Amino acid sequence: MSKPRLLFLVPYFGRWPFWMPFFLASCRFNPDVRWLFFTDCGVPKDAPDNVRFRSMSFADYCSKVSAALGVDFQPRNPYKLCDLKPALGYIHCAELEGVDFWGVSDIDLVYGDLCSYFTSERLERFDFLSTHERRVSGHLCLFRNNERMLTAFMKVPGWQAALSSDQHRAFDEGAFSRLFIRNKNWPAPLRRLSDAWNPWRHRCEFSEAFSTPNGRIPWHDGSFEFPQRWIWREGQLFNDRDGSRQFPYFHFIGWKCDAWPTCSEQELMEDAALAAMDSWSITPKGFREV
Repeated sequence: MSKPRLLFLVPYFGRWPFWMPFFLASCRFNPDVRWLFFTDCGVPKDAPDNVRFRSMSFADYCSKVSAALGVDFQPRNPYKLCDLKPALGYIHCAELEGVDFWGVSDIDLVYGDLCSYFTSERLERFDFLSTHERRVSGHLCLFRNNERMLTAFMKVPGWQAALSSDQHRAFDEGAFSRLFIRNKNWPAPLRRLSDAWNPWRHRCEFSEAFSTPNGRIPWHDGSFEFPQRWIWREGQLFNDRDGSRQFPYFHFIGWKCDAWPTCSEQELMEDAALAAMDSWSITPKGFREV
């Protein structure tokens, strides 16, 4: 079985975050996966070959979206781009020649070994893969490159109004999620019965990858005792709580929003050369040596 070809589509405008070298290092160690950025931030230093950058202004990108979707997309804040995630494959269909799966991804994360998680066997079984159990994981998910998944967002009632609104609507994790999961708070047996009658739930995987700790989802042991150090080592990702267990990525939004705002960027990354090393760790105090 040949390896599926994966491409993540990432529009990002403004300024690269201080942790971008660590993000790119984790991309470099996933050579079978590609990323394509649409951005006005420039090309970061030492970007790996599997990460490309398409330079454009935010205004030009919004015009491209408007033309592709037939809506008036003119938000004032680039954060509105999050609502577009389910539509990115359709918007950028010209970039998908030869691609088996296209994905969306935030950049407040670092990757482990993605292909060890999204195996060829797994991708053969599913057309859509979310790393949360009861909703679309907007920070990272995969769509098969076919007509059904490219246009799935158009099956959401009122999608044009949601995407053309100036306000962020959490369209990806809200309305789009309900296309697949309609009764997420029901007991598991009833949810499985409901899923069986929902054609959009077929060939879709909603499996908790435990990659976004420090939030409302308990850890895999049912507790809210989360890891306090994540270790990246030559493309593999571990933590201080789970021994040799590997994780596909670590979404550090919890620390970014709660712990890191009290620190300066210099405090959060004491050594500028750290990202080029073979291993490093992520903590509530930022990026550190292992």
